[in-house]
Amino acid sequence: MNVHLNNSKQTNQLNTSKTIHMEQQTKTPVFTGYQTFVIAVISLLQFTVILDFIIMAPLGAQLIRVLHISPGHFGWVVSAYAFSAAVSGILTAGFADKFDRKKMLLFCYSGFVLGTLLCGIAPDYNFLLFARMVTGLFAGVLFSVNMAIIADLFPLEKRGRVMGYVQMAFSVSQVAGIPLGLFLANRWGWHMPFQMIVAFCLPIGLVILRWMRPVTGHLEQRAHQRPLAHLLRTISQKRYLRAFLTTAFLSTGGFLIMPYSSAFLVHNVGVSETILPIVFIVAGASGLITGPLIGKRSDRIGKFRMFIDGSILATIMVQVLTHLSLTPLWEVLIINTLMYTAVFSRQIPSQALISGVPDAPDRGAFMSINSSVQQLGGGIASAVGGFIIAQDATGKLIHYDTLGMVTVGAFMICAVLMYGVNKQLQASAAPKLQAQ
Repeated sequence: MNVHLNNSKQTNQLNTSKTIHMEQQTKTPVFTGYQTFVIAVISLLQFTVILDFIIMAPLGAQLIRVLHISPGHFGWVVSAYAFSAAVSGILTAGFADKFDRKKMLLFCYSGFVLGTLLCGIAPDYNFLLFARMVTGLFAGVLFSVNMAIIADLFPLEKRGRVMGYVQMAFSVSQVAGIPLGLFLANRWGWHMPFQMIVAFCLPIGLVILRWMRPVTGHLEQRAHQRPLAHLLRTISQKRYLRAFLTTAFLSTGGFLIMPYSSAFLVHNVGVSETILPIVFIVAGASGLITGPLIGKRSDRIGKFRMFIDGSILATIMVQVLTHLSLTPLWEVLIINTLMYTAVFSRQIPSQALISGVPDAPDRGAFMSINSSVQQLGGGIASAVGGFIIAQDATGKLIHYDTLGMVTVGAFMICAVLMYGVNKQLQASAAPKLQAQ
């Protein structure tokens, strides 16, 4: 009897201590004040980089008309950015873990601002093509530096939340950046959105210079080695190669259909250029809500499961979107919003998963190569899309549904590859959990 009472008492004490511990964990903030600052800064920086990239899609219809170019020529403008980003990522991979990440961030951001300024003064198609190459040279590395900083400062179990908040930059660019950019383009010409981005970049760069702390933890763990040797060692690891291949197919889907989405909506679906900003505002506004929720859910139910859910939704929405004809605006708003929700549901958990692959001393090099692979895959997809898609005599895009089928195929291959990445991460985490 006494033994039973003692056991009950011990059980109650254990339950009480667990409850107190859980309450303490609940009261503990998810992020420190400085981590919150870093998330905000990276999100603002990502806002400018993402806006610079995605503004090309809604400007597509205007650029094709004003510069008297074909959809295929426009596709090369998108591809030029992607290919140059891929080249720069490979060239800098060996040096990526050799310097303070803050200094790398500032250097690349300065080059990105220069490239965007060149876009803002481009007099013709050829100069614009060159300007996009300059912008891509630095923008591709910027993304990898951001990802390396996130991986350095935040544990894997919190990165879904971090990616969810950072991904809000995409939504803000949809809600505020693209509509404002299109307004400026419709009023003063297509140069003005790029000049607006430059104006946004300058104060962000000053904040990073003044208040962001150096990020040098990787330097303490990195053995001294030459950049070329570091690059070759990183690129030759089998578990890294699987992640790179996954990233290539991950980027293919978006680059196949997104660059031509605004032209398709205008010429095929019947959305006027003046109404087009509303489509992006609604999709972006929903992303401000769904982005953080997707990040939290991916941490809770598992990043791979969230990725698969998003891929299923994306497969459905791509087929719906690419087969549209003349459609009422309210239906377009719903379809486009669901499409962007599916994109977020793939991007957020996939970025968190991929960020967990490299070892700390290799993060900069891995992220640079991964960014290059992403841009290279996207550039090839955009060029392929330019060869497949065409315009008829009335200006409508044809074969957009074919691009949709190719995109779905890329989704399926990517899901299989991502399964391997997830199993790899689970296998590497098992010994750590057993040790605890």
